[in-house]
Amino acid sequence: MSLILKNLILFKTGWLACVLGAANGIAWLGAVVVGGIALEHLRTARAPRRETTLLGIAAVIGLAWESALVTLGFLEYRAGNIAPGLAPYWIVAMWVLFATTLNVGMKWLKKHWVVAAVAGGICGPLAFFAGERAGAVEFSQSYGSLLAIGVGWALLLPVMARFAHRFDGHAELLPIQTARD
Repeated sequence: MSLILKNLILFKTGWLACVLGAANGIAWLGAVVVGGIALEHLRTARAPRRETTLLGIAAVIGLAWESALVTLGFLEYRAGNIAPGLAPYWIVAMWVLFATTLNVGMKWLKKHWVVAAVAGGICGPLAFFAGERAGAVEFSQSYGSLLAIGVGWALLLPVMARFAHRFDGHAELLPIQTARD
């Protein structure tokens, strides 16, 4: 199986584990699955430190953005909440999970930032809509919540693509780089 196909299958598996786990009161399951996927992703990286940096950046951006949506009243999560006003750990894990695709299965986004913005603006709300239908998240304002998510993802996906370009641990290494950079 190709690395790209494996990456995308693992992403979908992790997404389902997070959403269905949160919807069924076992949010920890998704975080554990994502942890395993992230470890496998780093194992296949040519420069694991770079990929680790990217995954860390994704976690920080995800925590900040999702917490803003909660604080502003657009979203309410039922499971995995650690503190009021903060995003639950499983949705932050999903940001890490998504970052595992940026240099493998969705690496094409790094060269097409306008497409990344459009894709983020459409696919972000669609993913949240699916999560809402599954019972993992609640929208306080159906259209307003989806609009906020769409605008956020339209802005953040190109930003994440830029970070992925900078911290690409799956790219061909130049002679001066080491295999464990």
